[in-house]
Amino acid sequence: MKNTAYPNQLQKTFGNIDIYLFDQLLKGRYDNCKKILDVGCGNGRNLVYFLQHGYEVFGVDPHAQAVETVRGLSAALAPDNPLKNFMVCTAEDLPYTDGTFDLIICSAVLHFAKDVPHFDNMLQSMFRVLKPGGYFFARLASDIGIEHLVKPLGNDRYLLPDGSERFLVNEQVLLKYTSMFGVLYEPIKTTNVQNLRCMTTWCVQKH
Repeated sequence: MKNTAYPNQLQKTFGNIDIYLFDQLLKGRYDNCKKILDVGCGNGRNLVYFLQHGYEVFGVDPHAQAVETVRGLSAALAPDNPLKNFMVCTAEDLPYTDGTFDLIICSAVLHFAKDVPHFDNMLQSMFRVLKPGGYFFARLASDIGIEHLVKPLGNDRYLLPDGSERFLVNEQVLLKYTSMFGVLYEPIKTTNVQNLRCMTTWCVQKH
């Protein structure tokens, strides 16, 4: 994946980055971060900027094809970033020592939790490898604003109006985990997509 594949300068610099992650970059939130991990990195849509601006970038994903694709992206944009930094791995089983990363990105991953223990295990794993003072950025499905439209399926999984099945959180759950791990560095924000689904941005700075 060559940088020249992007048709304009914004896309060359940021790729198809999540707009709320872009917002944090504009605010300079991660300027002093050096080592970052994208958990559930997919094809690397959130890593284009970091690869081109001197960060030490790591990524994990349970799908081997995604890992191969993001390795290709890294090779094209940051030849000095080791390809071994990208591996097939799940969020709940991260193979890193405690306090390794300055920033962890987890976009559209946590709502695939099977149940509450699985959700908890994923969070415990990610915050374990985050440094004290480090930043956690997550986007995940929630029922905030559509509580009356989702149908419970058990284990905190719900059928959404768009037909998908997701593990959903509410503000109380997010605040409980926030107090467990750190403090909010950005207010919790939720985007309602025509009452079909809601995606929440959750930003925590670790104690």
